[in-house]
Amino acid sequence: MRQTELLGISRASAYYIPRVNQEDKRLMDAIDAIYTECPFYGNRRIRLELNDHLSLHLGRDRVRSLTRTMGIEAIYPKPRRQTSIPAPEHKKYPYLLSGVVAASPNHIWGTDITYIRLIEGFCYLVALLDWYSRYVVAWRIAPTLASGFCVDNLQAGLALALPVYHNSDQGVQFTDKDYVGELQAHPSIQISMDGRGRCMDNIFTERLWRTVKYEDVYLRSYADIDAAREGLGNYFDFYNNRRRHQSLDYRTPSAVYHGG
Repeated sequence: MRQTELLGISRASAYYIPRVNQEDKRLMDAIDAIYTECPFYGNRRIRLELNDHLSLHLGRDRVRSLTRTMGIEAIYPKPRRQTSIPAPEHKKYPYLLSGVVAASPNHIWGTDITYIRLIEGFCYLVALLDWYSRYVVAWRIAPTLASGFCVDNLQAGLALALPVYHNSDQGVQFTDKDYVGELQAHPSIQISMDGRGRCMDNIFTERLWRTVKYEDVYLRSYADIDAAREGLGNYFDFYNNRRRHQSLDYRTPSAVYHGG
């Protein structure tokens, strides 16, 4: 679409939210709340929570199907990741951060995707997080898990700064040739991907998702993707520039990121 080219946004961000079965939507929102509270829960325990608190009798296959649609998985070690299995033709990169601690702004960036509930449907949020300062360098939302919005987000982040390390999981969005190509265009960036059993590698981003959902998404109940985009824009401005973090000696991410 010509309009998206003129605006410099991906086509995916302009599409309508896909229609979903309202019962599936209700279950997905319930799963989102359970997972946000307990990201270490797998399908079995999520199913038990749904059955106990919503008096449902769901089979594991249905719960597995819904969590796959949502793009979530438990953050414990397991033989094979459900939603982050790379496409066979995509190259995987080794994990480079064993024993490495973020020592300064733009030392390590991490990225991940999360499900965002809406009154009408749902969407997905991706963010680039500076591990040292907890500063959200860039973020985007889209109605599908197509990789385009992740590429757009990476381009926005790299226009501001270049990290030493870029860390992600091995999901198809981050092993996509266009995504990796953006990183390869900057030889100084070292590409790191979470390996098998590395359950805590993205803990900073998991904490960010929990904060965003409890402090904004669940309170606002966004009607649609446009409302979510505007509201999350306001929230991330607050998060970066005004929200004080105990782990940062009560400074803001922006103060640490820009002040070093």
